[in-house]
Amino acid sequence: MTGVRALRVAAVVEAASLLILFINLFTLHAEPITSLGGPVHGTAYLVVIAVTFSATVRGASAGARRRSFVPGVGGMLVLQRLRRRPEAVKALAESAVREGGRT
Repeated sequence: MTGVRALRVAAVVEAASLLILFINLFTLHAEPITSLGGPVHGTAYLVVIAVTFSATVRGASAGARRRSFVPGVGGMLVLQRLRRRPEAVKALAESAVREGGRT
């Protein structure tokens, strides 16, 4: 799985889990949802930060790295920043080809 692909998955999980936690907070406030959703959200948040800082997302600028620390939507902000810098994603794809398709 490439770094950008892993970042996309983690960003979606981070945002969706936060949404589920907020909906639960304002409606049922069911303990099982909270006890499952909290760790899922926290893990996705940490994965977004780790993948953004990893060598697999080489084109991530300092601005993108700072955005990864925004809870809930940091992953989406990083992806938006990377879309504005297509050369970063292109460099990532070229490095994957050089390594023989292994990512």
